[in-house]
Amino acid sequence: MTAPQTLDRAGIARRIPHSGSMCLLERLESWDADAIHCSTTTHAQPDNPLRTESGLLAPNAIEYAAQAMALHGGLLAVEGSAPSAGFLASARNVKLAVARLDDIAGALQVKARRLSGDDRQILYEFTLKADDGRSLAEGRAVVVLNTPLATESTPS
Repeated sequence: MTAPQTLDRAGIARRIPHSGSMCLLERLESWDADAIHCSTTTHAQPDNPLRTESGLLAPNAIEYAAQAMALHGGLLAVEGSAPSAGFLASARNVKLAVARLDDIAGALQVKARRLSGDDRQILYEFTLKADDGRSLAEGRAVVVLNTPLATESTPS
């Protein structure tokens, strides 16, 4: 069975390691082997888990993009497999065109394009835009895949 071309929030949550309110994406608009386009209005929700007293600050755009990258990986994975652990290793050339995201009207358009990679790490470029096409954030990110979490070991 092939992965669907569009998904709602519940379908997204099944394919990424984020759950509950931390699943920030609401809709998969389109995707292919190289790119993904998602949309969301969670930036405007008062209970957004990334929101501070100052609002939802623009650097959180990187988390929105990272979740799109995670979803892209989940869509490329074998259908029915559990989301694999991936870690954002670096974000570079990030340009923020706004100070906050929570005052942006309409949905955020979150796009990521895979530039290169292998089974250990992937380089993506990403953009976040307002519904009217205005650029909000852009940059590049390296995702490291399948890295086991560090665990505490007890000396024997």
